[in-house]
Amino acid sequence: MVILNFDRAVILAKGIQFLSLVDPMMVEALVLREAIVWCLANGFTGMRFEDDAQVIIEKIHRKDVRDNRVEAILEEIVNSLASNMGFTVRFVGRRNNMVAHLVARQALSLFSSPCRSFDFQI
Repeated sequence: MVILNFDRAVILAKGIQFLSLVDPMMVEALVLREAIVWCLANGFTGMRFEDDAQVIIEKIHRKDVRDNRVEAILEEIVNSLASNMGFTVRFVGRRNNMVAHLVARQALSLFSSPCRSFDFQI
């Protein structure tokens, strides 16, 4: 998860390694949920979440949480977005999301041993 300010400067990166998950859809849903939970816990009232997982974003927009793999996570995301009107989510293709990918990759490379979660501020 990478948080950018309105000038698109990175203000926080948070990384999580899911050591036992191999399903990309599950990982994308968990990361989006983690980003929403983190923003709520840190007092954000307005946030645009961007994700390159088009299937996940389409399901959220349609409020279609029916998917055995990620149903509970999607339901939590949809409910969080509905109760926090300043939060929106949109699909951004990987080409347009390179800053987030580069920062996330760099953040993960900072740790040589497997870790579950870390934060760092830039």
